Amino acid sequence: MQPEFWHKKWESNQIGFHLSQVNPYLQRHWPDLPVPPQGRVLVPLCGKSLDLLWLAGRGHRVLGVELSQKAVEDFFSEQRLQPQVSEEGAFKVYRAGAIELMCGDFFALTAQDVADCAALYDRAALIALPAPMRERYAAHLQAILPAGLQGLLITLDYDQAQMPGPPFAVADAQVQRLLGDAWQVRMLEEQDVLGDSWKFVQAGVTRLEERVYRVSGR
Repeated sequence: MQPEFWHKKWESNQIGFHLSQVNPYLQRHWPDLPVPPQGRVLVPLCGKSLDLLWLAGRGHRVLGVELSQKAVEDFFSEQRLQPQVSEEGAFKVYRAGAIELMCGDFFALTAQDVADCAALYDRAALIALPAPMRERYAAHLQAILPAGLQGLLITLDYDQAQMPGPPFAVADAQVQRLLGDAWQVRMLEEQDVLGDSWKFVQAGVTRLEERVYRVSGR
């Protein structure tokens, strides 16, 4: 999957993955994580998610990483925020208050960029990537994130043969294999969401589970 794929999605407004509300799993489970009130939270492939605002509203400093410049600019425009913009290495960086969005290739992110991050929130990153890139993504997280990190991961699981991604199916066994060496991974919740997902029903998908995991640095 090339960057042009996501650029075209945003330019044509094919963003069914974007939620028009704060993710309910985030609201339900985040307060139970031992993340310091001022802790910085890394949000990979963040899009223009309202979850960024929710996290900032809880006192966190938020570091989002997003490939699409349109998504980043739409976020600040729609939230009526005026960011300061700078070029920093491989990224164009937008800052407003507690929210910092780095526009560029996630794989260009370095350990120095995330050295003070205390938490990770992945709602749409792992499931946005095809299998080879998921392997690379997990390895990159392990390489750059500081020890002791806490976080939430949200995934989807279905029969990939019934519908091509994205979003891609990520089974529980794969989550454990990809992340289990670096973190303790514990499933917090599993929901059958097929009835709420008309796109999947239309495609002939016969099962669709959404899972929420707590990840804790070893």
